[in-house]
Amino acid sequence: MARPSVRDVAERAGVSVGTVSHVLNHPDRVAQPTRDRVRAAIDELGFVRSEAARRLRHGGSSLVGVLVHDISNPFFTEAARGIEDRLREGGRIPMLGSTDSDPERERELMSLLAGMDVHGVIVTPSVSTLDNLAVLAGRGIRVVLMDHPPISAELSTVSGDDVAGARAAVSHLIGLGHRRIGFVNGPLTVRQAADRRDGVIAALAEAGMDPAHSLLEIEAVSSGQGFTADAGAVGAAALLGDETPPTALFCANDQLAIGAMREIRRRGLSIPDDVAIVGYDDISVASELITPLTSVRQPMREMGAAAADLLLSDGGGVRHIVFPPELIVRESTVGK
Repeated sequence: MARPSVRDVAERAGVSVGTVSHVLNHPDRVAQPTRDRVRAAIDELGFVRSEAARRLRHGGSSLVGVLVHDISNPFFTEAARGIEDRLREGGRIPMLGSTDSDPERERELMSLLAGMDVHGVIVTPSVSTLDNLAVLAGRGIRVVLMDHPPISAELSTVSGDDVAGARAAVSHLIGLGHRRIGFVNGPLTVRQAADRRDGVIAALAEAGMDPAHSLLEIEAVSSGQGFTADAGAVGAAALLGDETPPTALFCANDQLAIGAMREIRRRGLSIPDDVAIVGYDDISVASELITPLTSVRQPMREMGAAAADLLLSDGGGVRHIVFPPELIVRESTVGK
């Protein structure tokens, strides 16, 4: 059977082809009863809009690439929802991909997106260089960096202040009297890990504490992956096994913190009496844990929405949006 066309839908619904087009592209311009009739005809006929045909008529793709370190990370899952909501309002569709913080995989995905002539790409770069972005720039594809500070005068960015957030987290622990602090970090090749380490060092310096005596740190990895709960458990085990173990842990994200909490309890230690702990991102489950987790909050969905707005804006110029972090204090550091 021939593939149903827009004209077929119009005939079935008893409307013009233009009305069907409005329902597909600008439904707010069509009265609700007419929209319902057209959508019923679409369902009855099994009509699927052709992306290729749409591009020939209107120019450009409706697809937007969204490349992040790991879409299974709740931070990026929530940010992706903010992106999706905004893109849908703008008539665009996201295509999600995980780079695993691997420059080679990132370049491969960017090449695929460039070959599809996507409308644009929102990306959390695997490294702080423009090398891979040249794949997209060569095709004139617009790019917005998400969860990354400015690295070019030509690229708009959305970011949090990771140095300030980590500094606030460790200053909180110091203020509670902790003088031996463990830092469970991800790979320092990842920009967020490096910036959060800078914040840790800054907090210790402000308190007049020597990192050589006050800080134990580890780049935690499990099964080749960083920033996961399993990596957090591995990192916490290494730090708590030191001959002079820390009385508090700061973890570079909440997944690491959740794994570290698991290891603390496995050792028969209590939180926060034996070991206090702070995470980063304030993912949705942080407040629902058996011991609610103190964490540095980032407005994940808002950051994603802001990145999509920058990508969709026409003639708005280059902009840099920074969301300030907020320390949310819960029972994992102060008890009940």
